[in-house]
Amino acid sequence: MFNFKQWLVLVVCSLAILKAEGLFVNITFVRNAVARGAVCLDGSPPAYHLHRGSGTGINSWLIQLEGGGWCNNVTNCLSRMHTRLGSSKKMVENLAFSAILSNKKQYNPDFYNWNRVKVRYCDGSSFTGDVQAVNPATNLHFRGARVWLAVMQELLAKGMRNAENAVLSGCSAGGLASLMHCDSFRALLPMGTKVKCLSDAGFFLNTRDVSGAQYIKSYFKDVVALHGSAKNLPRTCTSRLTPAMCFFPQYVARQIRTPVFILNAAYDSWQIKNILAPRAADPYGKWQSCQLDIKNCQPNQLKVMQDFRLEFLSAVIGLGRSSSRGMFIDSCYTHCQTETQTSWFWQDSPILNRTTIAKAVGDWVYDRKLFQKIDCPYPCNPTCHHRVFTPQDAPPI
Repeated sequence: MFNFKQWLVLVVCSLAILKAEGLFVNITFVRNAVARGAVCLDGSPPAYHLHRGSGTGINSWLIQLEGGGWCNNVTNCLSRMHTRLGSSKKMVENLAFSAILSNKKQYNPDFYNWNRVKVRYCDGSSFTGDVQAVNPATNLHFRGARVWLAVMQELLAKGMRNAENAVLSGCSAGGLASLMHCDSFRALLPMGTKVKCLSDAGFFLNTRDVSGAQYIKSYFKDVVALHGSAKNLPRTCTSRLTPAMCFFPQYVARQIRTPVFILNAAYDSWQIKNILAPRAADPYGKWQSCQLDIKNCQPNQLKVMQDFRLEFLSAVIGLGRSSSRGMFIDSCYTHCQTETQTSWFWQDSPILNRTTIAKAVGDWVYDRKLFQKIDCPYPCNPTCHHRVFTPQDAPPI
């Protein structure tokens, strides 16, 4: 039972977080997108939320690509098209901007006065799909790449073409998109614009699951085939590897010419649940308790997760040395750390080398200091905010 002091602390913290998330930004639907075939899965127009910059940030732009997994067959794309991840008709009109999107200096010291945009995700392919034909029986539209271009063109017309600074960021499937579209984003902007890309929880690892199967590789192969993504993936990768392999950042990021920052948990909770021990590889649910709370993991499961971390680090380090690539790899059990105020910039935010995520990213964007740090293994970092899930949380892909 909480005593009164604990209850009061909880109330004060909750009110502070609510205050940090006090900005709600209206939705904007892309004009003429439907006529150009740049549409969500259900044929509705794509959308974004824009909060204008001010003062010193008036010509700086932060584009945050929404995440939300993918759909790899007609059945789960049909399910998806009836949600906000497949239809702009299901999206909220007013979206809370906090953490990296906050307009308060005390919560977002380096980007609070930039033009900040949340691009909604409704195509199921990390903005890579482009299939002209639409089956009238399903009415599914696979047009993610067209959505990407339509949104970018509208933002350019709204002032981004005058940007002095531009950062393309994203979380999860949006973090993957920020890598795959990084150089093309750079190409859309004037030569004089300083452009960088931030991938938050988007470094999905090509590895075998606990049953030995290549589940995620097969899944991405289906996504690429269904959405017609191959022609929109980085040619620096598809010229060497099959298109499905080019959905994995470990084969793409090294060739990206634009400066990139990789922010990821080494024990990414989404990857542990969906790549390392997906439901298909764990039919008896032996991993379920561990996936809900890392403190429930058995010693043999922790050993598997430690091996996953080592493989993940090998893939990241395998990108090679770079004087422009930032890196913040913590040992937390979590997923997406730029979109939650408590993990982005708070009194007890996760730290590496006495540095918060917001400080590390800000220093890198402004060229104050290059941050490239990898955490020690779990459970060594006491500042981590480990995610604890309920069985009803976010179904697997």
